[in-house]
Amino acid sequence: MTWRTGIVFSSACLLHKAGKYHPESPARLRLIMRGIEDSNLLENERVVLIEPEAASLDDLRMAHSVQYINMIRDICKRGGGLLDGETGTAISKESFLAASFAAGGAIRAVELVMNKRLKNAFVLCRPPGHHAGYAYADGFCIFNNVALAAKYLINEYSFDGILIFDIDAHHGNGTQEMFYDTDEVLYISLHEDPSEFPGTGFIDEVGEGRGTGYTVNIPFPYGTSDPAYWKTIKSIVTPILEQYEPRFILISAGFDGYFRDSIGELSLSAYIYLKIFQVMTELAHKFSGDRLVAVLEGGYHLGFLRKIVPAIISRMAGLEFNLRDDRPKLDMTAQRSAEKIIEEARKIQSRFWNL
Repeated sequence: MTWRTGIVFSSACLLHKAGKYHPESPARLRLIMRGIEDSNLLENERVVLIEPEAASLDDLRMAHSVQYINMIRDICKRGGGLLDGETGTAISKESFLAASFAAGGAIRAVELVMNKRLKNAFVLCRPPGHHAGYAYADGFCIFNNVALAAKYLINEYSFDGILIFDIDAHHGNGTQEMFYDTDEVLYISLHEDPSEFPGTGFIDEVGEGRGTGYTVNIPFPYGTSDPAYWKTIKSIVTPILEQYEPRFILISAGFDGYFRDSIGELSLSAYIYLKIFQVMTELAHKFSGDRLVAVLEGGYHLGFLRKIVPAIISRMAGLEFNLRDDRPKLDMTAQRSAEKIIEEARKIQSRFWNL
């Protein structure tokens, strides 16, 4: 039997509506699935499509308060509305169902990888999750899908040594908050300057208590491009992971750092995302028995999503994929500022890791 890569997807995730002209739209998943169909990925024996179930209330309670879960469900029953939060996260009648399937997809992917029924998996879900906290929605996020996946590993398998690697353009404030005081999870986030949003993810946020040293934030200036990201991977991320030796790798896979994205302020190309996933799959093979699950977060350029996600899934499955993309012009001012951030991050993290 071929050890396969899972694509975890439920059409229920299309039901969430944030507004007619909202960038976090069902078209995101529709275009990704169309790209997967066009690439004939599902015709390859190394790839399999998985239909998840909705997360149960007990599942959701692993990361969220009962009061918050009930509030989301009640607002949806009344037809939806605008939730509190800096971004004014909007939900519709079917959003609770969609968000439950998104969370259930992340949990199902982890379960199948842990039981060795899948080699690795990519969870195609919406709404995204990494901004959602214990009792609040934020940044288009309702339930924190990747945090629930990590909590499931901890609760069901008594697992530690979990890496959450967040590559969304915006800092995952909800995820960081949930694991800030524990050493069971190492949270590493590469993101744009968080001063405007979400107000967390600064370079000196390194965890507290038992979690001191288990939060790594690299906040880049607007306009940062591939070279700075690649230097960070080589000089900070990989050396830390060589020492941490993760037993399970979770990736908050946001693609709004793409240089043509309407929301992100970074200047990344397709090629750096492919290199990041190549490094992560190699590290998963080396340390965690190939256990890796990526969970979709942001990314709002539909044409880019259509080609980058199938390319990444192909790479996870060990398949060839021909991807061409433009490279943005290098902003040397941003590059020099990013270099300073990288050096400062190395100094801070050298208190906890041998860099």
